[in-house]
Amino acid sequence: MSAIRLLVLGAVRQHGRAHGYQVRNDLEFWGAHEWSNAKPGSIYHALKQMAKQGLMRAHDIAPSTAGGPPRTEYELTAAGEEEYFRLLRKSLLEHGQKLDELTAGVGFIVDLTRAEAIGLLKQRVAALEGWREEVTRHWMPAKGTPEEWGHIGEIMKFWLHSADSGAEWTRGLIERLEGGAYVMAGEGERSVDVLVDASPPDHDESH
Repeated sequence: MSAIRLLVLGAVRQHGRAHGYQVRNDLEFWGAHEWSNAKPGSIYHALKQMAKQGLMRAHDIAPSTAGGPPRTEYELTAAGEEEYFRLLRKSLLEHGQKLDELTAGVGFIVDLTRAEAIGLLKQRVAALEGWREEVTRHWMPAKGTPEEWGHIGEIMKFWLHSADSGAEWTRGLIERLEGGAYVMAGEGERSVDVLVDASPPDHDESH
């Protein structure tokens, strides 16, 4: 999957309707340009591409009083809503994806119900434990010590460490969610503001 698709779908969804500059500002506010490929060009390309694919509906609205071309606002279609939740669930469930995909999923985890989020994360832990077992069984040297493979053994150490640390972090998040942390879908208003109130400059309104 692509983290940029999940990020852009999620950002537009939080506004209801949003133009490219709002999406870009939100993702920069979240630091996504540092840990993902959420650069301006990628954001605008994703918006236009997903509109062509029927995942978003594009609305041309009047230009600002200062002039310039009309601004395009986007909103998710029913297909876009379905794709958003498919990508969100996938990002939390699968253990072998890139870090930016998991990070994007955690950023939108509150759009799931508490029960579903916990269920997905428990499946993630089970997948990590299964992967660790597979690495140990099939890839470790016969005597069970990575050192016997020289520096190549560091790969096995890294895989095992990644599985252990990933499972530990996931269990901690499960525990926090089970303890009532965060306001999940259907539980009421959220107190943390994750949207940026910003208007685009006139020259950027065509995006």
